[in-house]
Amino acid sequence: MLTYDLRQADGPLYTYLYQCIKSDIIAGKLQPGEKLPSKRTFANNQGVSTITIQNAYDQLVSEGYVETQPKRGYFVADVDVVAGKGKRADINYEIHIPQEDEEEILYDLSKNEINPENFPFSIWAKVSRAVISEQKEALMKKAPTGGVRELREAIASHLYSFRGMMVDPNQIVIGAGTEYLYGIIIQLLGLEKIYSIENPGYRKLEKIYRQKGVKCKFASMDEKGILVSELERVKTDVAHICPNHHFPTGITMPASRRYEILAWANEKQGRYIIEDDYDSEFRMSGKPLPPLFSIDGCEKVIYMNTFSKSLTPTIRISYMVLPVHLANRFYETMSFYACTVSNFEQYTLARFIKEGYFEKHINRMRLYYKRQRRNIIKTIEDSWLGKVSTIIENDSGLHFLLKLENKKANEEFQAYLKKHKIKVNALSDYQWGQGVADEYVYIVNYSPLGTGAMSFR
Repeated sequence: MLTYDLRQADGPLYTYLYQCIKSDIIAGKLQPGEKLPSKRTFANNQGVSTITIQNAYDQLVSEGYVETQPKRGYFVADVDVVAGKGKRADINYEIHIPQEDEEEILYDLSKNEINPENFPFSIWAKVSRAVISEQKEALMKKAPTGGVRELREAIASHLYSFRGMMVDPNQIVIGAGTEYLYGIIIQLLGLEKIYSIENPGYRKLEKIYRQKGVKCKFASMDEKGILVSELERVKTDVAHICPNHHFPTGITMPASRRYEILAWANEKQGRYIIEDDYDSEFRMSGKPLPPLFSIDGCEKVIYMNTFSKSLTPTIRISYMVLPVHLANRFYETMSFYACTVSNFEQYTLARFIKEGYFEKHINRMRLYYKRQRRNIIKTIEDSWLGKVSTIIENDSGLHFLLKLENKKANEEFQAYLKKHKIKVNALSDYQWGQGVADEYVYIVNYSPLGTGAMSFR
């Protein structure tokens, strides 16, 4: 007779009995075809109601561990467990999740993040309430593949007024982060193509492309940006570049090099340029240079941008502008995909842009970051660090470079700063191969910093 110690039950009795019988079946203690006690007999033996036994048996039947035979009762089913019939699989249930550095860091200059103090929470909440109140029906409808029309129209209007780009809203595809959109691009252009990224460059790009199963090469740069000769050397089909503010060097590609890159793309059919314009809103002086997309006359440029820098990375809304022929291909071959951004976030952002809040936020943040940049540069110049370093400025983006003149090794300098609870990355951390990036140059990301004073003393 089956007997279990109900004093060990942690929760409903029927759940505990169900788990005990299931464990015995998997362990082979109860063999396939073996008859289980009747509900009444089992209930009397355990001192519980027949309803408790009925519920336990019903759960076992629903999961296939027990079978019922008319007028005969309940029998153990022939369960084929992963490790073999009637044997428990030898499974390692330990999951290795990388842990964040628990060491206290007061100033993390290594992260491309936004200080929470700068998000317009009150305005966003106001717009969100309006969307919920006035667009209930739209919120419940399935969004088109490329994103809701209102947001695509708002983005098209913003691109025209801010970047001088004339695009049809139907050319815009919205997605939850640029990583998702890269996957869409690969499907549109083909797995057989060779994708090249700048060296030094954003290391995550290589991981994404390799994970997607495509060939990823590295093309070196000079003081004007990526070299066409390097694209030719590695037999590039698709060049992924940041011409307006390269990460991490901060280089802004001049017009002459831009036309060289476009000429390279036009030389052969099937060549494309992915233009990543990730922080173009934050050029600190003068107007931003026109994007490649706006001077491309042969539909070779795919323009990409995100609201991660201008609003917050956690909003997870990015977009790309496709050339007309690729937009048509997207809707012809991939219209079955669902948009990966919720309607609620899309309608909220659309209204945020259309009602002028986004432009006001960008203007406010540009002034804020200009002050932040000036303050941290002054802090460096007034400290001992200013005597042994040179600041490499380009008046654009949310980071600048710091070059040491005393040739202090990267590890030594980073360890010294860490003792003072400051974390920073070296330019060489973003290079592939040797001798590409200067070993004594460091990247200072100042966007996560608060308004408090910082000290290098």
